[in-house]
Amino acid sequence: MTALTLRPAAECRYDVVALGEVMLRLDPGEDRIRTARSFRAWEGGGEYNVARALRRTFGLRGAIVTALADNEVGHLVEDLILTGGLDTDLIRWAPFDGIGRRVRNGLNFTERGFGVRGAVGVSDRGHTAASQLRPDDVDWDHLFGELGVRSLHTGGIFAGLSESAAATVLAATAAARRHGTVVSYDLNYRPSLWAENGGRARALEVHRAVADQVDVLFDFTATAELGDGRPPLAELDDAAVCEIVGAVVAAHPNLRVLASTVRTVRSASVNDFGALAWSRETGLVRATHRPGLEVLDRVGGGDGLASGLIFGLLDGQDLQTAVEYGAAHGALAMTTPGDTSMATKAEVLALAAGGTAHAVR
Repeated sequence: MTALTLRPAAECRYDVVALGEVMLRLDPGEDRIRTARSFRAWEGGGEYNVARALRRTFGLRGAIVTALADNEVGHLVEDLILTGGLDTDLIRWAPFDGIGRRVRNGLNFTERGFGVRGAVGVSDRGHTAASQLRPDDVDWDHLFGELGVRSLHTGGIFAGLSESAAATVLAATAAARRHGTVVSYDLNYRPSLWAENGGRARALEVHRAVADQVDVLFDFTATAELGDGRPPLAELDDAAVCEIVGAVVAAHPNLRVLASTVRTVRSASVNDFGALAWSRETGLVRATHRPGLEVLDRVGGGDGLASGLIFGLLDGQDLQTAVEYGAAHGALAMTTPGDTSMATKAEVLALAAGGTAHAVR
């Protein structure tokens, strides 16, 4: 078993709270962004996707801490969040100035790619309400202490939006630990997010500080201890992976679980996909590897791993089972369009147990 100390569900209003930006995703479907004449609207965001899946796929109680500009676009995003089943009481509404000079809602244009044409994402998220969140905008002790939260999930995408966002992540994770909430963090390093905010050096500084307050770390190979130029996880054997793990946990001895997808991109439409995880009690475990996985929309595969694994841990499963849930859920999430998962819990558990794609009638 994995030695995470979990708060009893009966003492907590929420099983999971995510901290991050929720953007409006505009999807041209099979078209290109530059040639599209219509777009389908979704909501999405790395941290949000995890909490939404834990609510909609796995049936847990969840909420999102974020901020939106108080205009029609913001309320469209709110309506999508409500459809996703998350509590919206923790959303901070920023007054809108009429044209978005001071505060805006984030947009994300995403084309899925196909074959040799890779997926393309174009974010429009400068001066967003979420990027302006400050540590004192939320009463963290009330949230984690009085209301009660079993797990907090946040990540490097939100932390990279601004200095105040990074400070907010540090305040939230520190408060969560004070109150016995399990903290998970997805490093999710995106160079474009940090380019105007200190670059890789600042990203590593923030990631190191946050990692000192984390129990479960996703995408752990993005930490500074690895340096640049290492082969991807898919090319490493267990001994090499354990060497990396050892460096990470030596720097951050508070970490209890590390996890990552293991992916080889054959084309935009075909990936070899799996996952691995490590804990002090179990050592390294690998999920079922799925070579030649056909992909409809690769966005959300990593978030699918995170939510599936977190569900397994909250459900009291051993790490091998939890990472199988995560890998199965990540694979299923990439078979449907949009950032967010459309999989059911039954589908995840069946695939994790060795199920196939035979028709269900």
